[in-house]
Amino acid sequence: MEGKLANLTGTERERYVRAMFTQIAFRYDFMNRLMTAGQDVHWRREVIHRAALPPGAHLLDLGAGTGDLSREALRQHPGSRVVAADFTLEMMRVGKSRDNEHTSNGTGFDWSSADALHLPFPESTFDAVVSGFLLRNVSDVRRCFSEQYRVLKPGGRIVVLDTTPPPDTWQAPLIRLYLDKAIPLLGSLLTGQGEAYTYLPNSTENFLEAERLAARMQASGFRNVAFRRLMFATVAIHWGQK
Repeated sequence: MEGKLANLTGTERERYVRAMFTQIAFRYDFMNRLMTAGQDVHWRREVIHRAALPPGAHLLDLGAGTGDLSREALRQHPGSRVVAADFTLEMMRVGKSRDNEHTSNGTGFDWSSADALHLPFPESTFDAVVSGFLLRNVSDVRRCFSEQYRVLKPGGRIVVLDTTPPPDTWQAPLIRLYLDKAIPLLGSLLTGQGEAYTYLPNSTENFLEAERLAARMQASGFRNVAFRRLMFATVAIHWGQK
């Protein structure tokens, strides 16, 4: 599986990732809670907090999946205008099935089919752009940052929640055992999609270290870039400003 993915680039990789998320959409949120022991809920709260949204903010949740970050944004800032954008239609269908809790009181958000490398939004549209576990899946991180920079208003904020390779510490063997063995086994047993849950740990171990991702953000024009590691340094929240 790891070798197969390594040979995929550009549109082939994008098609593979889209097909994979289509297959696991119906259990995606459940597996996130399970794999992170529920910590991903707290991480999303921090992402929205660090976005520092002004009253009536216009927010883009990029790679929104089923819309968890969008819902958290509306929970913290009910007056915000939120767009949840993703390129996997099945993920958005699952997310929309959960929207009744928001649309009943008029605080729903909009859904948009969008490629993170070619955003269908004008320049300087959003006060903030947030994402959860998006960047490790894109084929061009620089282009993804460039597009987010383009659609942000001057002074707008970017906040990124994503995985990062585990550091070489005494805990590393245990962490890799969990990533390489436990997660694929759980994914296979609970979703029937063992290949997808082999890809997800592999994408963690082969993604940019937190320091390198911060450097990519700065190279894309963002200032005041910083990050915080979480969950035995296998997850990080990065933030910056246009």
